[in-house]
Amino acid sequence: MDKLAIENFQEYLKIPTAHPDINYEPCVTFFKKQAEILNLPCLVHYCKPNNPAIIISWVGNEPTLPSILLNSHMDVVPVFEDKWTYKPFDARIDDKGNIYARGAQDMKCVGIQYLEAVRRLKNQGVTLKRTIHISFVPDEEVGGILGMKEFVKTDIFKNLNVGFGLDEGITSSDDIFRVFYGERTIWHFKIHCPGQTGHGSLLLDNTAGEKIRYLMDKFSDFRAQERKKLDENSKLTIGDVTTVNVTTLTGGV
Repeated sequence: MDKLAIENFQEYLKIPTAHPDINYEPCVTFFKKQAEILNLPCLVHYCKPNNPAIIISWVGNEPTLPSILLNSHMDVVPVFEDKWTYKPFDARIDDKGNIYARGAQDMKCVGIQYLEAVRRLKNQGVTLKRTIHISFVPDEEVGGILGMKEFVKTDIFKNLNVGFGLDEGITSSDDIFRVFYGERTIWHFKIHCPGQTGHGSLLLDNTAGEKIRYLMDKFSDFRAQERKKLDENSKLTIGDVTTVNVTTLTGGV
């Protein structure tokens, strides 16, 4: 059973679902195959073109009760292969049993764990009162605009009758599953700084660089303030402060 779980995990990791321009169809094929092996129904709904949500359902003995949704996302952040020890979609296992692949932690491991847990329970002859829905959604790493945001508006989602859901979190190597009930709010800024242009030998006023420097100082000061809160109070965790990160700077010709 462990060998099968690892092989399924590797097969999933080998599907290159890194942004941008992701082809999710190999994921659709993979999960349809897994559902067939588990003898469970699999539904595929395209939230937007080329952005499928995949739902595998284990129907309970009392299917009218509110269901449990186990959600994960298929997409992963971009890769830069020259920075990797092993190729990011080879799912290489080293001598210590570590698996190297983009998405191994965020969050293909969780999606596979959901499936393998169901597989083990079914093999043990366990039946559940409530229905379990395992969903695999696209587009999470860039905000879910083409994925979950659209999916929750559909009758398909409403008919899942979800009463409780689990999503991304910290994986566990033992029998303790940590559940976090708080949710941080994300706020994306896109700031455009136009400015006076001219020859590089001049000291022009109102340049874009000056404006960017001002903003970077503000962000950095606020970031240092929040880090100081963590350093000075051991009872606080990263979830108790506001994190600020400048992720992309572009400009110039």
